[in-house]
Amino acid sequence: MPQDNIDQIQDHVTLFHQEEYQQLFAGKKEFEGGHSPEEVARIAEWTKTWEYREQNFSREALTVNPAKACQPLGAILAAVGFEGTLPFVHGSQGCVAYFRSHFTRHFKEPFSAVSSSMTEDAAVFGGQNNMIEGLATSYNLYKPKMIAVCTTCMAEVIGDDLQAFINNSKAANSVPQDYPVPYAHTPSFVGSHITGYDNMMKGILSNLTEGKKAETTNGKINFIPGFETYIGNLREVKRIAELMGINYTLLADNSEYLDSPNTGEYKMYPGGTPLTEAADSINAEATIALQSYSTTKTRDYINSEWKQPTYVNRPIGIRGTDEFLMKLSALTGKPIPAELEDERGRAVDALTDSQSWLHGKRVAMYGDPDLVIGLTQFLLEIGAEPVHILVSNSNNAFEAELQAILDASPFGKGATIWGGKDLWHLRSLLFTEPVDLLIGNSYGKYLWRDTKTPLVRIGYPIFDRHHLHRYSTYGYQGAINLLNWIVNTLLDELDRNTIIPSKTDISYDLIR
Repeated sequence: MPQDNIDQIQDHVTLFHQEEYQQLFAGKKEFEGGHSPEEVARIAEWTKTWEYREQNFSREALTVNPAKACQPLGAILAAVGFEGTLPFVHGSQGCVAYFRSHFTRHFKEPFSAVSSSMTEDAAVFGGQNNMIEGLATSYNLYKPKMIAVCTTCMAEVIGDDLQAFINNSKAANSVPQDYPVPYAHTPSFVGSHITGYDNMMKGILSNLTEGKKAETTNGKINFIPGFETYIGNLREVKRIAELMGINYTLLADNSEYLDSPNTGEYKMYPGGTPLTEAADSINAEATIALQSYSTTKTRDYINSEWKQPTYVNRPIGIRGTDEFLMKLSALTGKPIPAELEDERGRAVDALTDSQSWLHGKRVAMYGDPDLVIGLTQFLLEIGAEPVHILVSNSNNAFEAELQAILDASPFGKGATIWGGKDLWHLRSLLFTEPVDLLIGNSYGKYLWRDTKTPLVRIGYPIFDRHHLHRYSTYGYQGAINLLNWIVNTLLDELDRNTIIPSKTDISYDLIR
């Protein structure tokens, strides 16, 4: 067989087109009992119609490819942003394997997390013994400075009490009594990954700051990124704060953990917000959340328990970055440096250069609430027209905020917010009301294949392209990055549509 020749190893892209595999696939079809190719083609065409769209939108008991993940995914992302922290998922081994692989495929970095490995007996009798043994093993084998515990569906369905289990584990000497083991209940059957991030962030901060309130503030500003998967954004926020001379604490800083240098020496816990700084965050002047809907409970906790003011600023696009910098200046009294003013000018110049290609372009997008709000504001700035805005993990507050943004611009009048819908709903929308551009994560490539709508990969996860997560979407440089991805996707599509010599190449231009 050709694939047995070690001198001609085939990539899977070409391997399965070889004759022997084609024969194998043809033989398999004889036993599948499927419909004829003609019937498949007929139904495929029907799914593009308004009739099918109405039936598609009437379904209630089925979700097809939602643009969200489950709570523990967000919880463990929050955890690894703290110094020496090991995420501990109380549930089955398969769940934590899914979470680790999900992040590893996006960041192209190893992601460490352990599990209490609950099986059938734990599902019946409870998972306390798994917790006691699991915490002891994790503490002694991996030597973390903190273990952050969250739950999966199995533990939540049977009602495992994390606080009691952790107390009993400490009583059994699994970990020392004064060892930090924050926790969050993160049932996967409600909420989404942004809910899990919020729950874990609140759990970690409440654990580390207990008894740490001082008489005076430490003069710092806290930043909470939210469920942020662009490492460049964390570095951009730190850069801006340092340019302005602001003393800050980033809660939580996973930029080194998820983008560590290859020095030849493996570090299990690179970087992270020092636990002492996280504990002192209770004494900051104020907290700025860079996302709203992945920090709701955390901000409420900071307001009520720390008596500390909180603000939400999304530094996306020109307007968003302007508001962020002005808020920092107002809180700290620090002036906005000339370097950032120059960066703003370059970003405005870049938008002006490309605006003619973007004005009036109809756009569909999907993603998390805060990302969608930031992208919508940016699209309106460049004169594009959002048409379909789909958010699977939506809520009423988000939809009201987004609708107000759309109503304030003439370019937002034709937009519809599709809260709680999935990507199969979006497929119907793209067929029945086509647009010029689709913005979303890697799962949008199937919509691109079916509907031929050009896809700009922005969001999480991005599995099928490399290194996009290393860029920033925040700040004025982030605005240029967004502009670059969007306008050049449109120009690539224009070239594809004018590529046939002597037929469509009348406008196959060298200069765009």
